[in-house]
Amino acid sequence: MSILLQDVLKHPTMAAADPIVRAAARAAARAQLRWIHSSEIIDIAPLLAGGELLLTGGEALALASEERQVNYIRQLAERGVAAVAIETGSALPSLPSSMVAAAEAAGLPLIELRGVVPFVGVTQAINSMLVSDSVSQLRRADEASHAMAVELAHGGGLDRILAVLAGIINAEVTLTSIAGATLASASPGRAEAADPDASTGGPQEQARLIHIDVPIRGILAAQLLLRVPADEDQNLARTAGNRSVDILALALLQRMSPGLKEVAGAALLRAIDSGSQAWRLQQLASAAGIPPGATIVAIMVRSGMLQHLRASVEQLLARRAQPSATYVDNAELLAVVVLPGDSPLDSRDALLAGLRALPAPSDTLVAVGPVAVGISEAPWSLSEARLTLELAGALGQPHTGTQGPHSPVIDCEAFAVERLAVGSLDPGQRRNFVRQQLGALLDYDEQRNSRLLGTLAMWLDSGCNTAQAARELHVERQSMHQRLQRIFELCGGDPRRTGRLAALHLAARLARLS
Repeated sequence: MSILLQDVLKHPTMAAADPIVRAAARAAARAQLRWIHSSEIIDIAPLLAGGELLLTGGEALALASEERQVNYIRQLAERGVAAVAIETGSALPSLPSSMVAAAEAAGLPLIELRGVVPFVGVTQAINSMLVSDSVSQLRRADEASHAMAVELAHGGGLDRILAVLAGIINAEVTLTSIAGATLASASPGRAEAADPDASTGGPQEQARLIHIDVPIRGILAAQLLLRVPADEDQNLARTAGNRSVDILALALLQRMSPGLKEVAGAALLRAIDSGSQAWRLQQLASAAGIPPGATIVAIMVRSGMLQHLRASVEQLLARRAQPSATYVDNAELLAVVVLPGDSPLDSRDALLAGLRALPAPSDTLVAVGPVAVGISEAPWSLSEARLTLELAGALGQPHTGTQGPHSPVIDCEAFAVERLAVGSLDPGQRRNFVRQQLGALLDYDEQRNSRLLGTLAMWLDSGCNTAQAARELHVERQSMHQRLQRIFELCGGDPRRTGRLAALHLAARLARLS
């Protein structure tokens, strides 16, 4: 049986830290550990596999913004981490209430370590226990994999193969397509398919859901869902599920082998990303079911949960009946989508709206590139989408009425000026232009530690709408008028109804690139 979090907290190496559970106490009482890990990296979630107790000092979190602290908790919860223990002290006197609330909402046990202990000693002591436990889990997982292989060799269908796994891990097992359709399922001790829509009451309400991707020839083909009761060994289920991937891939290969279209789609995205010649793109596009002369748009996604997000994106495109291709490369999801209809811009707007409606992990960023006419322009659309992600990461996302201040989906057209400047002007030229237009304003901000440049940028972005800019900046209108008066004095007068408005707006946006 797996080692429980509550037992680890009583271990002498951990007890010396005087731990106390600050959030998700119910989950902490039944949490099972797969491993214990220590790290001060805030963006650690994508590097974890789930089931870990994460130990961290408070210094990095103390320097982070409240938004990043909350995202840290949400990302760990989305990754399936068993618990996180944070050391408090001079740098971080107490756990921020926003982090505690986020952990409670996500059901992630959050533990405060009120004493200082050497993390290396804790990890060595606990992991030695976990290693001994994992040997037994690996043996049983291998037994499950072997039994599933025997069932496959004797002609057993997916339901019977899954029944072997379900019986060994004592959990409900479901295999779904990337579109969400159930391919097969089984419950403990049953060879027949289970009803995926059946109500799960009682103890099942506290079941742990484990998702495992099942690729075929490098292409995501299905997803294995394990619904593990709270009193069963979740680590065994995770290990056995991962060991069964190759068997399930072979079974699926007999039933639904990836066709030429899927293989060509993955090859097309790789060719687009590498900038292959137009004839090669046209050849692959035809094989992938994308008309070479169609109007298209490229999409780039960065997230710590790419495979889950890929399924959602592909389901969206399938619902819209848009010919498309997707490909996952390291930490990026690449896609190219045909824009149907007589109005490509309207189709692109609908695609943006659909992407913004998708649930996405908190660390996700999505950029939709510009409209490209023909597959030969796809590398340009993709490179502009990638540049947009870089700019959004460096500058922050602009506030617009359609995407909101914190939307993970970014329209590259919102960064059209910055993309043009980066591609056409070197940094020295950009700095000189900004200095020529806004030198006095920049000096004023630097000397008085004020933020008039931000005020000017917001006012210009709002179309010189003073009331709207005041709302966005959360200031009174009278205060906004006073700021604008000072800005006009520093910039040579009110730029409205003059030829300087465009130049000031351009300079204000380029100033962010400096």
